[in-house]
Formats: sequence, structure tokens, C-alpha cells
Amino acid sequence: MTQTQQARKGITTSEMIAAAELENVSVEIIKQGLVDGTIVIPKNINHSFEARAIGKGLKTKINANIGTSEIRCNFQEELEKLEHTVKYGADSIMDLSTAGDLSLIRKKLIDASSIMIGTVPIYAVAAELIRNNKEFSEMTEESLFDEIELQARQGVDFITVHCGITKATVKVLEQSPRLLGVVSRGGSLLVDWIKSTGKENPLYKEYDKLLDICEEYDVTLSLGDGLRPGSLHDASDKAQVSELLVLGQLVQRAQKRGVQVMVEGPGHVPLDQVEMNVHMQKRICNGAPFYVLGPIVTDIAPGYDHITGAIGGAIAAAAGADFLCYVTPAEHLCLPDKDDVKQGIIASRIAAHSGDIAKGLKNARDIDDKMSASRKKLNWEDMFKYAIDPETAKQRKKDTQQDDEDYCSMCGNLCAIKIHNKSSS
Repeated sequence: MTQTQQARKGITTSEMIAAAELENVSVEIIKQGLVDGTIVIPKNINHSFEARAIGKGLKTKINANIGTSEIRCNFQEELEKLEHTVKYGADSIMDLSTAGDLSLIRKKLIDASSIMIGTVPIYAVAAELIRNNKEFSEMTEESLFDEIELQARQGVDFITVHCGITKATVKVLEQSPRLLGVVSRGGSLLVDWIKSTGKENPLYKEYDKLLDICEEYDVTLSLGDGLRPGSLHDASDKAQVSELLVLGQLVQRAQKRGVQVMVEGPGHVPLDQVEMNVHMQKRICNGAPFYVLGPIVTDIAPGYDHITGAIGGAIAAAAGADFLCYVTPAEHLCLPDKDDVKQGIIASRIAAHSGDIAKGLKNARDIDDKMSASRKKLNWEDMFKYAIDPETAKQRKKDTQQDDEDYCSMCGNLCAIKIHNKSSS
């Protein structure tokens, strides 16, 4: 049984208990969210790690994408990235590998991962076709579902599947005056497959078969936004919304079945549209957890898109988004290295925490108040302890002055806090 099915039967699982303890909430809150479909616990029955939950009333979670590419395929480097994701506080990784022995890479990452792991199964299908000098239009429905079942059996906790790319939504896309077209890899593959074959998307047509696999292994569905906007110009257009309407229907079918489900969202979105997009998804998708990429709020910052993504992510989290997919400085430019992974995670964690404070999450601001109290006392060790990235904070101070000095190099003895503390004593 899935976590949702067990919650509906009144069963309390070890995963529910672990998630509740991590959130400092009651198990009943977690169980009720599972019943309602507003909370998920992505944890495959074949993957052993400490479970955590995503959804309404909980801390905003962070995902880090890693994986090989045709240009750069070094598994040891991917393991180092995995270590960085855990060290710097990500809640999950997605293995987006497209080169090398994908099944072996995936299995090794699952075995090594102490956090949730997600995948996009269609990537493996496409990579196999390329290796055999075939076009993606030659993909068979059986090969796609065989790959999904293989990954579920291996222990993948959640899968991105672009079920909302249908013959109907492709027609809407073709009539949309988009500037950048389709920027989702999975989405572009399925649009091409539908147009080349004239057939319906098997992930949509055989959705019950997909639910069967997810139910057996308790894999959480992450309904992908294959028509997400890749530029501000394309945000919130008819193509994006038409796909979201399909996903809303599929969410309800999964929830009715007791299969855990969340929904992915844009993408490149102007600042003033971020909140609206979150509220729209929650309304259309029956409150299912919302998993957003960024959102990226300007198109002109390559090399700094961890910042554009964090700006959008903070607004999205404050509006009710539940899960942020990090954006790294490498976005739009190259495969991220481990330093990019760190920068992306830290930026997303800042966004998530800022959002949690804004939406009034219980105890979210406690650590900020502790930091402020430590600053008043000029207690540097406690300041470093409460910092979101202690090692960087400590190193910056060390590089500019002695560790035992009770002021920083910005103000020296003209430190406002020192002066105020002295006048108040």
C-alpha cells in the first residue's frame, strides 16, 4: 500500500512518524495531509532513508538536479555532487543522466543517497534510441512503461512524467504565439512523438497503467510541466494553462486511487505573475503539492540564474509553493559542477526559508531571532552556527581579520552594536 492508502486506513507508518518529527508537527497533521492529497511522502518501498514530507503547512523543500550528459560523463563527479547536496541541505536529488550506463548510475546513486531521489524516465528511453541510431518517433509505448517499471523497481522515489502533453494541448501550443516554443526536454520529445506518429501520448492514454506501477512501489508522481514557459514572453499563456487543466484532472484520478502525486510548475515567470501561478495551480490541482523550477523572473542573467531563481522561489514559497527545484549559476550555459550545486542549493534554501517566514510557518523565524541575539552579543561562534552556510561565513571573516576580534572589518571599532551596547550598559 502507498502512504496515502495506509493513512486512509488509519495506519501510522514509520515514514509518517519520521516526517512529523522532522517538521516538529503531529503525526495526525501528516496523515490528514496524505488523506487530503495536500501532502506527499516520496519514498519508494525499495529505497531506505529517513523519510520527509512535502506539502501544505510544512517547510518548503529543495531539490538539486545532477546527472551526466553526452558532453560530460564522469560518475565520480556525480557522486561528489550527491555528497554536496546532502552536505548543504537539499531534501532530494533528481538524476537527470543522459550518458553512460544509465541503469547502473541510477542504482549506485539510489544506494548512496540518504535523501529522496527522482528521475525523468523518458530521458533513458531517448538515450537508448540515440545509442541505436534511431529517431525518438520510433519509441514504443512498451519501452516507455518498461523503463518506468525498471526505475520504480530500482527504488526511485518520484518520477517526472509529462502526462499533460496530449494531442489537444499540442494543438493549443501550435496556435500560441510563443517566443521560445517548448523548453522542457521531456515535453519537446513527446510533442515531437505525437506530431510524428499522430498517436496520443501513452502517459496520458495509459494513465491507469502508470498508476498501477506507482501504486505497487509507492512511487510519487510528479506531473511534469512539459509546456512550461522558457521565457517571460511565454508565461501564463494558453498552452501552459491548457496543460495545467489536464494535470488537474489527472491529479484527481491519482488521489482517488491513493497514489501520491504532486505537480510541477514554471519556469520563466515575471515577478508579478508568480503568486498568481501558484494560486492557479492549487485551485486547479485540488491542493496537490506544487514543485516549481525557480521560478526565473528575468531572462537576461546567465551566470547568475541562481539569484533570479531564488527571487522567484521566495515569492512562490510565500504564496504556497511546497518544493523548489534549485537553479544554479550554470543554468542555460553548461552542466553544473559541484560548486554550482552548492551555490544553487544555498540560494534555494534562502528562498525557501524566506518564503516559510512570510507564510507564517510555525517557528520558521526562530533561527533568525537567535542569529539577531547572537549579533547583539557579538557572539561570532553562534552567528556561524546559525548561518545557512557556516563555512563560507567563517572563512570570509577569517580572511579579513583575526578570529578572536569581536568586530568585523566593515566598521572596526566604530561598530554600531558595540557603541549601542556600551551606551546601554
